[in-house]
Amino acid sequence: MTDRAQATRERLLVAAERLYAEHGVPAVSNRQISEAAGQGNNTAVGYHFGTRTELVRAIVRKHTGPIERLRGRRLDEGGHVGLRDWLGCLVHPTTEHLAELGAPTWFARFAAQVMTEPSLRTVAIEETLTSPSLARTLAGLYRCLPGLPAEVRAERNDITRLVLMHAMAERERALADGVGTPRAGWRGTATALTDVLAGLWLAPVTK
Repeated sequence: MTDRAQATRERLLVAAERLYAEHGVPAVSNRQISEAAGQGNNTAVGYHFGTRTELVRAIVRKHTGPIERLRGRRLDEGGHVGLRDWLGCLVHPTTEHLAELGAPTWFARFAAQVMTEPSLRTVAIEETLTSPSLARTLAGLYRCLPGLPAEVRAERNDITRLVLMHAMAERERALADGVGTPRAGWRGTATALTDVLAGLWLAPVTK
């Protein structure tokens, strides 16, 4: 791929991520993405990515790579023995990535939009929930709660994903709108989320 083509592709990715985050995936056309990216050719999205599904996949991969590296680095540091340690490996890589991007960001809101869109949900799951570092993190987390029934574990796993996704999206939206947030930075947000998730996973199970 030429430098010019790569630059065009990157502009399309940035424009699509922002528009999808702000308006939802179904509401945004390829024409709008091309215009937002400064492309006079309205077929640019199709030329570079083919389908909307592949465009969404490319946006997800753009972020999951850095998040995977951050989580892998944290895991390689070792010292993870307790529940909060493993929850930290779950939470901090994404918040660190968002902090590194600077302001404004759109990925948290984009991810929330995609996960609520039935036709694209599978793409997000394939690209984010099957990463090797995430599998290692969840295995460590489960080892801390050996007595938790499998069905409860699966349920709390789903709730954890929802809490993380929507809490990060809400903070990102507040920052974009210039609204005050309870925590000054993403690191503080990660700490608060770890507290919440520790309570969730340690909650008693009603039989």
